[in-house]
Amino acid sequence: MSRLGIFGGTFNPPHIGHTRLAEHFVNELSLDRLLVIPTAEPPHKLSTDLASGEDRMNMCMLAFPDALVSTIELARGGKSYTFDTLTEICAQYPYDELFFIVGSDMLLSFDRWYKHEEILDMVTLCAADRQEDSLLKKHGVPEFFEGKRLHISKLAPFEVSSTQIRELIKNNESTDGWLDPAVRAYIDERGLYR
Repeated sequence: MSRLGIFGGTFNPPHIGHTRLAEHFVNELSLDRLLVIPTAEPPHKLSTDLASGEDRMNMCMLAFPDALVSTIELARGGKSYTFDTLTEICAQYPYDELFFIVGSDMLLSFDRWYKHEEILDMVTLCAADRQEDSLLKKHGVPEFFEGKRLHISKLAPFEVSSTQIRELIKNNESTDGWLDPAVRAYIDERGLYR
């Protein structure tokens, strides 16, 4: 049985915070493989400057060179619900143990996710704090996770957001230390986020 990490997101663009989080869980949980899944249309947030699915997929391939970047949600189109994606992944990898990676901010609203209880039956949910003064640290782990497979990492936060990076790019400013140089070169070549 392989241990498969699953890391989904808008990745608009994928940045060092994303790759750092994924690498941390691959090492900490001894994952055999990592599946990176760009969303088609994020159900939880509105993006006015969303790069095309093809561009986000290509940027993910540059940012996560050792991972398998999946088109599962882009090919399906529409809103990307985690339950639907995990159902497909369970069928594709029936013998793998699944580890679903999220930021800790997602834990606090997880009970509002579509079919969240079924999701928790399919995977070990893996979370790490994204901010020093996080809501999770203030309020603790929500009760509905009791008895579920939940792994909370002690990874030190790395505060950066794709929104901040898009603003830097729009203003033609440096993204050193926040964005892989290959991803920035791709963005500049394609004229994204201008």
